[in-house]
Amino acid sequence: MKKALFVAAAVIAAPIAIVPAIAQDGNSRPQPVVQPLTIPLPADKPYPGTMQLKVDATDFARGIFHVRQTIPVAKAGKLTLLYPEWLPGKHAPRGAIAEMAGFKASTGGKPLAWTRQPTDVYAFDVDVPTGAKSIDVSFDFLSPTRTSEGRVVVTPAMMNLQWEQVSLYPAGYFTRAIPVQLDVTLPDGWTGASALDGLKVSGNRYSFAPTNYEVLIDSPMFAGKFFRKWDLGNKVTLNVVADEAKYLEASPDHIARHAALVSEAVALFGVRHFDRYEFLLALTDELGGIGLEHHRSSENSRNPDYFTKWNDNDSERGLLPHELTHSWNGKYRRPDKMWTPDYRTPMQDNLLWVYEGQTSFWDLVLAGRSGMQSKEMILAEWATNAGNYSVQPGREWRSVEDTTLDPVIAARKPKPFASWSRSEDYYNEGSLMWLEADMLIRQATNNAKSLDDFARAFFGGREGDWGQDTYDFDDVVAALNAVHPHDWASFLRERMQASGQPAPTGGIERAGYRLVWRDAPNVYDRDRMAQAKNTDLTHSLGMTIDKDGVATGILWDGPAFKADIVGGTKIVAVDGLSYSRERIEAAIRAATDAKTPVRLLVERGGRYRNIEVDYHGGLRWPHLEKTAAGPDWFDQLLAAKRAL
Repeated sequence: MKKALFVAAAVIAAPIAIVPAIAQDGNSRPQPVVQPLTIPLPADKPYPGTMQLKVDATDFARGIFHVRQTIPVAKAGKLTLLYPEWLPGKHAPRGAIAEMAGFKASTGGKPLAWTRQPTDVYAFDVDVPTGAKSIDVSFDFLSPTRTSEGRVVVTPAMMNLQWEQVSLYPAGYFTRAIPVQLDVTLPDGWTGASALDGLKVSGNRYSFAPTNYEVLIDSPMFAGKFFRKWDLGNKVTLNVVADEAKYLEASPDHIARHAALVSEAVALFGVRHFDRYEFLLALTDELGGIGLEHHRSSENSRNPDYFTKWNDNDSERGLLPHELTHSWNGKYRRPDKMWTPDYRTPMQDNLLWVYEGQTSFWDLVLAGRSGMQSKEMILAEWATNAGNYSVQPGREWRSVEDTTLDPVIAARKPKPFASWSRSEDYYNEGSLMWLEADMLIRQATNNAKSLDDFARAFFGGREGDWGQDTYDFDDVVAALNAVHPHDWASFLRERMQASGQPAPTGGIERAGYRLVWRDAPNVYDRDRMAQAKNTDLTHSLGMTIDKDGVATGILWDGPAFKADIVGGTKIVAVDGLSYSRERIEAAIRAATDAKTPVRLLVERGGRYRNIEVDYHGGLRWPHLEKTAAGPDWFDQLLAAKRAL
């Protein structure tokens, strides 16, 4: 497959003398100062030695990690150290440089001068003296202690150690060519889990065998006071930390379904692209939420009652199937412009509708095949997504592929009118597009072939190969045509690269279903609202209302929008009575007489006003309804494969 070629280079430009210019109007007009570019580009060459990384993670009360690194050097002069910036799986420059403090460099106990590059704040230039064989660096990582500061990674009961937050690496090398050996000291009595190899435990010190920096960054650790693990077979382990010990009480059936998930994934792809795989799962209300893929592990968090209230958490159980699928789709097979030789080179996200979109398709399919989720929940999630895209006005101007740039554009911050600006729709609309591709292949071949055949051919390969194999758009088209000849290039371009497309219901309709509207939420919307403690009225009043009566998610040009309701507006009263979900739903029902408005008292910024929302369509939530006689194509899609 095609890969970008990188060579060692340092482009050094001499500063240009600037001669002040005076314009005809008598005003001074400066010229730009050309800044020298002095960071060596990454080269695929051996690094002279093994870095030592020591992390003291015992200060869990204040969430401070103390870092010490010994970094071999090849020569005297300037050494540029980089803090990881572009992070795989986050699809954007999200390096936590703002939480780094107290940086010092020394050799032989003597301090070394250093400067931060003003045009690249992730780069530190250290002056290495003649005769030095290595330098020592130290710093503290001040992890957020509240959500307003960022994602919380340390609590009194657990922590999420991400090595990119607590390490630096030398510029000028592919990260896979930089050896590193890790020691981490955990709080007394805590247990840690990671996919790193060669673990030796001495008290609360965890030491690992040398690896390379790329593998280190791809192998985080969960550690906690309350820990338990289960063998799922296929060289996969489920490692769980929890806020309290009582949340670790999983039944044999719960574990059997997770084991079935692994078996279904291996049956789908045909091979394992890992020598072992570690699910890292935190059951917590305190640690920041996460769902992040790695080649031989994943970082996941769910509600504390994930096991103990299993029947109430059907909608929660799609995360582990998603991150496991990424071992094949995203980590082993990766878009060529998303593979980078270090963590400074920008990634180009345009094929995330394969990387994330098809993974979002397979997470539902594998959840259904393994019993992790019910068929009703899976169809309800597709209904919710199709329903949202059927009313999303941003589709008029922005393609799905353009939303793959949103991790960089918006950094996942809340948006005032997300239905108009769009967000990261390559996940869910990608899933619906791949559903259509699957159904197209099934029906054209009388169910003899399906997207399963694409998955095995495209994401398969050699057993145990946990390198990376890159691809481009043409490779995807060729692999689809090898399964079933079709104009796949046009199919993909129309649905992913063009704006102004119809609602993505083609796969639903090919499966013999249709999108319909009912006055009660589907099970996915019901559970989603219960988890978020909100009321989603997108398809009636055109807004969502949180537990405190505050409006969010305003639908562009919807009824609430036309009544000048914006995000942050508080619904104080409904028909003269204090706001409640029951009262606003009753008002929406009463308005179906085509003449009664929905009367609200709202407040924003200390200003109150009475408004009448002109809406008479009743309560509406999306559902899928079977329309065709004969076999259920969704049953064919969700049928277990591991026993075949």
